[in-house]
Amino acid sequence: MMCDTMGDFLPNLWRNFIADLIPFVAAAAIVVITIAYYFWRKQHAFDEELFKQPPPRGECPICFLKMPLLSKEMWYRACCGKVMCIGCHYAMKKNRRICPFCRTPSAASNEWMKKLMKRVELNDAVAIYSLGCQYNTGRSGLEQDNKKAIELWLQAGELGHVAAYNSVGYAYNNGRGAKRDAKNAKYYYELAAMGGDVCARHNLGILEKRAGNMTRAMKHFMISAAGGHVTTLKEIRECYLDEDATKDEFEKALRAHKEAKDEMTSDQRDAAAAFYGEN
Repeated sequence: MMCDTMGDFLPNLWRNFIADLIPFVAAAAIVVITIAYYFWRKQHAFDEELFKQPPPRGECPICFLKMPLLSKEMWYRACCGKVMCIGCHYAMKKNRRICPFCRTPSAASNEWMKKLMKRVELNDAVAIYSLGCQYNTGRSGLEQDNKKAIELWLQAGELGHVAAYNSVGYAYNNGRGAKRDAKNAKYYYELAAMGGDVCARHNLGILEKRAGNMTRAMKHFMISAAGGHVTTLKEIRECYLDEDATKDEFEKALRAHKEAKDEMTSDQRDAAAAFYGEN
């Protein structure tokens, strides 16, 4: 009799335990699914922002062509805070060496720095970025200070100069002025890319490619190719040869790149590039 009772008791105990446990398991599963969905939605929303088409590039206020990609292909006027393309700056130097915006004569290097510092005091984002570049390379009589450069670039980025965030990302990626930090590099590249910086977009593509995330890499490369980045085309060609990109993607990138470059190219800019490249 006792054995029969124990035989009934143990299965009943197990069934009761399972019955009591089911609500807790179900509740825990709901919590896990909810948390996973939250993070998925957060990442999805971030990716939508990251991969959307960037804002159009600004135009040179003199020739009205799209501004070049690289900072060295643009010229900042410390006298009035205006920016022009290198072609228009070259034409200005050939003629009267007078600022086409405020009519101020071109200044010597030491005078240029004084004017730049005045613009920095006015919280001019481009001036602050330019000062960071001077510190980064130790030009204009300044001692090279990569940490100071990063501080200035961060300030310029917060004021809206997105190229500054690309420079910060590059500093972290290469350990210049800061400890090498891939996570921080990617973060600042993303800030710059979302603001429309084509070079940062290309850099993100490189990071994703190295990580083996080819779908994300190609998304970045397609956007940077459409922005006119030359090196991106080589990356897309390699992806195509490695069967990580389709023929249609490669051809689309070529067409978009040509269209972007046509909007940024002129005989005057080519002449300026040849002149400054030789001097």
